[in-house]
Amino acid sequence: MSKAKSAAERPSARGRIGSSFDALLKETGDYEAVKATALKRVLAWQIVQEMNAQGVTKTELAARMETSRSQLDRLLDPTNDEAMLSTLAHAAEALGREIKLELA
Repeated sequence: MSKAKSAAERPSARGRIGSSFDALLKETGDYEAVKATALKRVLAWQIVQEMNAQGVTKTELAARMETSRSQLDRLLDPTNDEAMLSTLAHAAEALGREIKLELA
Protein backbone atom coordinates (compact mmCIF):
# COMPACT_ATOMS: atom_id res chain seq x y z
CA MET A 1 0.00 0.00 0.00
CA SER A 2 1.24 3.47 -0.81
CA LYS A 3 1.29 5.96 1.95
CA ALA A 4 -0.26 9.42 1.33
CA LYS A 5 2.28 12.23 1.22
CA SER A 6 2.13 14.84 3.93
CA ALA A 7 1.33 18.46 3.01
CA ALA A 8 5.02 19.31 3.29
CA GLU A 9 5.95 16.58 0.78
CA ARG A 10 3.30 17.42 -1.86
CA PRO A 11 4.10 19.91 -4.60
CA SER A 12 2.36 23.23 -4.14
CA ALA A 13 -0.95 23.55 -5.97
CA ARG A 14 -0.02 27.17 -6.59
CA GLY A 15 3.40 26.41 -8.03
CA ARG A 16 4.57 28.68 -10.83
CA ILE A 17 4.04 27.65 -14.42
CA GLY A 18 5.60 29.97 -16.95
CA SER A 19 6.30 33.66 -16.48
CA SER A 20 4.51 36.29 -14.42
CA PHE A 21 1.50 38.28 -15.56
CA ASP A 22 3.69 41.41 -15.70
CA ALA A 23 6.09 39.58 -18.01
CA LEU A 24 3.20 38.55 -20.27
CA LEU A 25 1.96 42.15 -20.47
CA LYS A 26 5.47 43.34 -21.29
CA GLU A 27 5.79 40.69 -24.02
CA THR A 28 2.52 41.80 -25.61
CA GLY A 29 3.36 45.50 -25.24
CA ASP A 30 0.38 46.15 -22.97
CA TYR A 31 2.21 46.64 -19.67
CA GLU A 32 2.38 50.45 -19.61
CA ALA A 33 -1.23 50.94 -20.74
CA VAL A 34 -2.57 48.47 -18.17
CA LYS A 35 -0.46 50.04 -15.42
CA ALA A 36 -1.66 53.56 -16.33
CA THR A 37 -5.30 52.43 -16.34
CA ALA A 38 -4.89 50.76 -12.95
CA LEU A 39 -3.28 53.90 -11.52
CA LYS A 40 -6.11 56.11 -12.77
CA ARG A 41 -8.72 53.74 -11.32
CA VAL A 42 -7.01 53.71 -7.93
CA LEU A 43 -6.79 57.51 -7.89
CA ALA A 44 -10.48 57.85 -8.81
CA TRP A 45 -11.38 55.39 -6.04
CA GLN A 46 -9.27 57.35 -3.53
CA ILE A 47 -11.01 60.59 -4.53
CA VAL A 48 -14.40 58.97 -3.90
CA GLN A 49 -13.16 57.72 -0.51
CA GLU A 50 -11.99 61.23 0.39
CA MET A 51 -15.31 62.70 -0.73
CA ASN A 52 -17.10 60.26 1.59
CA ALA A 53 -14.73 61.04 4.48
CA GLN A 54 -15.36 64.78 4.08
CA GLY A 55 -19.08 64.40 3.39
CA VAL A 56 -18.69 66.10 0.00
CA THR A 57 -21.30 65.28 -2.64
CA LYS A 58 -20.55 64.93 -6.33
CA THR A 59 -22.56 68.08 -6.99
CA GLU A 60 -20.49 70.01 -4.44
CA LEU A 61 -17.17 68.70 -5.79
CA ALA A 62 -18.22 69.52 -9.36
CA ALA A 63 -18.99 73.09 -8.25
CA ARG A 64 -15.59 73.37 -6.53
CA MET A 65 -13.93 72.18 -9.74
CA GLU A 66 -16.09 74.52 -11.85
CA THR A 67 -17.28 71.63 -13.99
CA SER A 68 -20.52 69.74 -14.50
CA ARG A 69 -21.74 66.83 -12.43
CA SER A 70 -21.77 64.65 -15.58
CA GLN A 71 -18.08 65.48 -16.22
CA LEU A 72 -17.26 64.49 -12.63
CA ASP A 73 -19.26 61.26 -13.04
CA ARG A 74 -17.14 60.39 -16.09
CA LEU A 75 -13.94 61.20 -14.19
CA LEU A 76 -14.87 58.92 -11.29
CA ASP A 77 -16.26 56.11 -13.46
CA PRO A 78 -13.88 53.13 -13.04
CA THR A 79 -14.68 51.93 -16.57
CA ASN A 80 -13.65 55.27 -18.11
CA ASP A 81 -10.03 54.83 -19.10
CA GLU A 82 -9.86 58.31 -20.62
CA ALA A 83 -9.49 60.17 -17.31
CA MET A 84 -6.58 62.60 -17.42
CA LEU A 85 -4.11 62.68 -14.56
CA SER A 86 -4.33 66.49 -14.51
CA THR A 87 -8.11 66.32 -14.02
CA LEU A 88 -7.74 63.78 -11.21
CA ALA A 89 -5.19 66.12 -9.61
CA HIS A 90 -7.67 69.01 -9.93
CA ALA A 91 -10.33 66.92 -8.15
CA ALA A 92 -7.86 66.06 -5.37
CA GLU A 93 -6.98 69.75 -5.02
CA ALA A 94 -10.67 70.65 -4.73
CA LEU A 95 -10.75 68.30 -1.74
CA GLY A 96 -7.69 69.92 -0.18
CA ARG A 97 -5.45 67.01 -1.12
CA GLU A 98 -2.73 66.42 -3.68
CA ILE A 99 -1.58 63.49 -5.78
CA LYS A 100 1.97 62.37 -5.15
CA LEU A 101 3.80 60.19 -7.66
CA GLU A 102 7.39 59.11 -7.28
CA LEU A 103 9.89 56.92 -9.02
CA ALA A 104 10.34 53.55 -7.41
